[in-house]
Amino acid sequence: MTPPTGTLRTDEPASARLGTLAEQGATGALSTETGIVYLAAGHVVHVESAVTPDLGDLLTHSGALAPDGWWEAIDQAGRRCRVGRQLVDSGHLAAGALELCHLGALFDAAYFVLAHDGPALRFRPGAAHWLGAVRSVPVDTVLRESRRRRELLHRIWPEPAVDRAPLARVPGPDAADLPARRGRTLAEVDGVRTAAQIATALACRTFHTLVELRRLAAAGLVTPVAPLVPAPTSAPASAPAPVSAEPGPSPRPAAPDEPDTALLRRLLHALEAL
Repeated sequence: MTPPTGTLRTDEPASARLGTLAEQGATGALSTETGIVYLAAGHVVHVESAVTPDLGDLLTHSGALAPDGWWEAIDQAGRRCRVGRQLVDSGHLAAGALELCHLGALFDAAYFVLAHDGPALRFRPGAAHWLGAVRSVPVDTVLRESRRRRELLHRIWPEPAVDRAPLARVPGPDAADLPARRGRTLAEVDGVRTAAQIATALACRTFHTLVELRRLAAAGLVTPVAPLVPAPTSAPASAPAPVSAEPGPSPRPAAPDEPDTALLRRLLHALEAL
């Protein structure tokens, strides 16, 4: 069958649209309200979402890759959609480490993009991600894993606001006896950071962080921060900044925070062991 051409928003759920694209062996990018799924020959090759740390964040904050090495690969191979290949060929990263981190980032983003099965907005045939080919995953596997994660998190604590809202600590029981990972997660809760930002600070996959945050919420130790209601004003609202229609890597930071490299390396090694 001929892959479909670009389409505008419909009421078709993203999971159904992905199933159709998989059957057609399509290549391109399917946009939803919460992210983009990239396909090659009907398989998922990358998923990105604004509410999860991207691959560069996970690699550089964990200490597995120096920020300069990441941005060098972006500069040299981004336009050719071969950033992943460049990282391996240049010796900055082992192929196995790249695949491990890539799959973690893919499934993390897929949870936010697909678990609640919002509508598909648009499919752009032939669109490719700047990372390039690392590892492909069948659509059915991605959908099944997204559902599994949603159901697991719901069993722990059924309030999904924990996943996206800024989180605050709740005065209550002493947290000193918490398991180590949960205690480290709680220490990053400051009333401002979201789950994705906490995951980035810990150089941890978002899903692992969500599990700990939902457990903390179930224990009454964290709660979502209610959004502030802006005060009325007679001044005209300023126009929003223009947003590029094409996805791309996050802007190069002017002065990135220095992570606790030893701790983050231990976290990465623990994830690799798992």
